[in-house]
Amino acid sequence: MGEVRSLTSMTLEELWELFPVVLVPHDPRWEEWACSEIGYLSEILSDFCQRISHVGSTAIPDIWAKPIIDILIEVSIGSDWRDICEVMEANGYMCMSSSMTRMSFNKGYTTEGFAERVFHIHVHGTGDNDEIYFCDYLRRNPETAREYEKLKRSLLPKFRHNRDGYTDAKSEFVRMVMKLAKGDVKQSVWRGL
Repeated sequence: MGEVRSLTSMTLEELWELFPVVLVPHDPRWEEWACSEIGYLSEILSDFCQRISHVGSTAIPDIWAKPIIDILIEVSIGSDWRDICEVMEANGYMCMSSSMTRMSFNKGYTTEGFAERVFHIHVHGTGDNDEIYFCDYLRRNPETAREYEKLKRSLLPKFRHNRDGYTDAKSEFVRMVMKLAKGDVKQSVWRGL
């Protein structure tokens, strides 16, 4: 039997082979799993977080999605990012990227492939929350959500083993929806005056 390599020692190509882009029909358990994880994150990050939201395609009913639950954590401005990273890593989350304004963590990736529950945790400063606008817009506009699903499914054959390419290929659609979503919010605020 061969040696089991750690995820951190694998090349990007090996990781994409082990963790291909997969789309599945909406699973109602995703909301339950997101709520459970949000509860846990609220406890371990109680000193930092202002708001935690289930975002991404698993938060949009009735469309196909990667079975990966995206959660956005908005933390207080001035929070110590190193402390947040330490807490997350001590609780089983793997830091995937970090900058002065954002961090991302994964949970549920194993040397055997995906676990049953997989999470991408996005940590941003308070107010850096475009993902919420995107999800809310697609929830309110199911026809646009179906267009998004159709686009994702059309990209799958080409980008099954290229997550970055898959994400890049969706970016124009996401930008268009964000423009509509923010315009929708402005119209709603204007109508409420």
